[in-house]
Amino acid sequence: MPAESSRGLESVYRLHRGELLRFLTARTGDPGEAEDILQEVWFRLHRSADAPVANARAYLFRVAQNLVVDRLRERQRRMKRERLWLEEHAATAASGETLDPGRNAEEALLEKEETGLLAAAVETLPEGARRVFELHKQEGLSHAEVAMRLGISKSGVEKHMAVAMKYFRRALLD
Repeated sequence: MPAESSRGLESVYRLHRGELLRFLTARTGDPGEAEDILQEVWFRLHRSADAPVANARAYLFRVAQNLVVDRLRERQRRMKRERLWLEEHAATAASGETLDPGRNAEEALLEKEETGLLAAAVETLPEGARRVFELHKQEGLSHAEVAMRLGISKSGVEKHMAVAMKYFRRALLD
């Protein structure tokens, strides 16, 4: 079989593209990654010199397999780096240095805004719903305990809580 140039490799690539894709999908387990590697095979063909290749199909599959191995090695290196970083920072935290486990500034700002909206909503609640809400949520009493303290039924407590929740949903969604 005569040696093939890069132009011949392109035609062999087109001929075996589907087979290469199945090969790569089987090797990686990820159709998206297989497509990426297939595209990289294509680029390698275009960047390669016009050196003759004795068996174009075997060459294409070898290039594809080498790219799969390269990606696997890179993934392993990245995982090792991340593991070492986590171990280092866990050791730093254990040594007494504090790491900030808190939320980022945006999350803190959003929480503060929601808290303000809820506080305003509590102020606008009807008197009965506000009292039930404060006893249940702020003082931690059960529905039965709230009912006994206010002299209403447990069903009445549940209805007042439903009214309060309706006000809160409206306050947060509007």
